[in-house]
Amino acid sequence: MKLQQTWQSPIAPGLSLYQATVGDRETYPALDGSRRADVAIIGGGYTGLQAAYTLAKAGVDIVLIDANRFGDGASGRNGGQLGTGQRWWPEEMEETLGYERSKALFDLAERAKQHLLDFAQEHAIDIDFIPGQMNVAHKRSYVRSYAENARIAAERYDYPHVHFMDEAETRERLGSKRYYGGVRDMGTGHIHPLKLLVGLARVAQAAGAALFEMTSATAIRKSGSATVIETSTGTITAGRVLIACNGHIGDLEPITASHVMPIRSFIGATAPLDRYPDILPGGEAVADSRFVVRYFRKSIDGRLLFGGREAYTSDNPRDITQHIRRQIAEIYPALSEVEITHSWGGTVGITMPRQLFVRDVMPGVTSIGGYSGHGVMLSNYCGRLYAESVLGRPGELDLFKALDIPPFPGGRRMRSPLLFLALTWFALRDRF
Repeated sequence: MKLQQTWQSPIAPGLSLYQATVGDRETYPALDGSRRADVAIIGGGYTGLQAAYTLAKAGVDIVLIDANRFGDGASGRNGGQLGTGQRWWPEEMEETLGYERSKALFDLAERAKQHLLDFAQEHAIDIDFIPGQMNVAHKRSYVRSYAENARIAAERYDYPHVHFMDEAETRERLGSKRYYGGVRDMGTGHIHPLKLLVGLARVAQAAGAALFEMTSATAIRKSGSATVIETSTGTITAGRVLIACNGHIGDLEPITASHVMPIRSFIGATAPLDRYPDILPGGEAVADSRFVVRYFRKSIDGRLLFGGREAYTSDNPRDITQHIRRQIAEIYPALSEVEITHSWGGTVGITMPRQLFVRDVMPGVTSIGGYSGHGVMLSNYCGRLYAESVLGRPGELDLFKALDIPPFPGGRRMRSPLLFLALTWFALRDRF
């Protein structure tokens, strides 16, 4: 696999393995002057681009802008794991939402998963899909809940693809003695996220969407029945607006900013592990039971991609590699000196309950974000659902709108310090 020297994002540290292996990556112009459109979209990640494609294909006049290059946000820099269901296990969702709503959201997520895979196949986007994901317990006391999860998924959620693993099987499938049990899910898998993003942008443009990079939205205001987006290089006037900025909302829209909080996550990629065939021999992705989740997988060329460190400020660490290497060595001691060829970070948008934030924040303006680390498949599908709502088709977006997503406490000045204290306390619990 040929590696390339590529663009360094100004909003996220490090050059990712994805950037080095994505192949041809188109550039799009900046907005120059003012435009009118039926629908304007702010944010060129999975949500925004999928909405742009679906609407443009239906003949709707679309303008989409992004403050940076498409893929500089979480859509192009994430861990690549599709997962199953929502961010919480379905039995956890039942505790607050009841079975009927929990089942509806689980089924929606399954449709989202299939939509992503079908979309890539239909448009010949090679996303390096590898089947399989394991969720594993880093504490022995957690193992029983994993066994229950496999049973409940099959019996109550019509999902037969999850298999409980005891400690011996977990060790064999991971090639590590660090975990005590878990589940293996062969109804999902993992992908090269930037290949999907680049392909999605290409398809959206081909459908007729006007796409603009390096164009910052600086304000949103109403003008009669229309909405005006002010940018660094002109204005966009549209009948409808989608805000799809996720963790990069900044001060653009205060309601979203109070509900969706950015945190930093970091990933390292090793040299190919040709000498270590016992590490993840089946090729599955892994996520563990820590509050600060450690997530890892092998790339299609046999590298270990390992994520785990989080930061609750906007500052970038001086050395991503050193911290990631220590975490890798805890799970795979033989890799304590392995070469890490790429290390990078990105911004994840989270909400208080780790459930999706979907809200009409002003007339004609919808905001979608807060995927909380579970957005690869959900964000694509939500872009489609938004488009279908604009087109007047029956849709499922109301399932997310009905979720109770409280704002982060503390107001504008104090919510970041309070988040730092709360998440640091939860992270400490992982050690005991």
